[in-house]
Amino acid sequence: MKILSYFFIGIVFGLGLILSGMTLPLKVLGFLDIFGNWDPTLAFVMGTAVVTTTVGYQLILRRNSPVLDNSFFLPTVRIIDAKLLLGACMFGMGWGLVGFCPGPALTAVSSLSTGTMTFVCAMLAGFWVVDLVK
Repeated sequence: MKILSYFFIGIVFGLGLILSGMTLPLKVLGFLDIFGNWDPTLAFVMGTAVVTTTVGYQLILRRNSPVLDNSFFLPTVRIIDAKLLLGACMFGMGWGLVGFCPGPALTAVSSLSTGTMTFVCAMLAGFWVVDLVK
């Protein structure tokens, strides 16, 4: 049942990314270009996500445990260190340069676009390099 729920949640998430335009790098770059030809439509996506997450957490965390597991797995580390800041900066620079972040990029793989495929291959290579360095 857990695997089926993961699959369903992934499908809903992917459809949300497609419908919101997050899989379109030019739309994302237009949103990030606040001093140029700014496209504010993704702000509504972001606002909806924040509201949904806030309400969802408030409702779900009232339960003793998740529906399909024995306990919640919430982050315990609350330290903002150099590793976190460096990772956030690298993520932001990559997102701003290319218009993709990992979730939408993996969703957009189905388009078989050369740019998307190049980004995903580079992203996977980056994951591999990080594992080597660790």
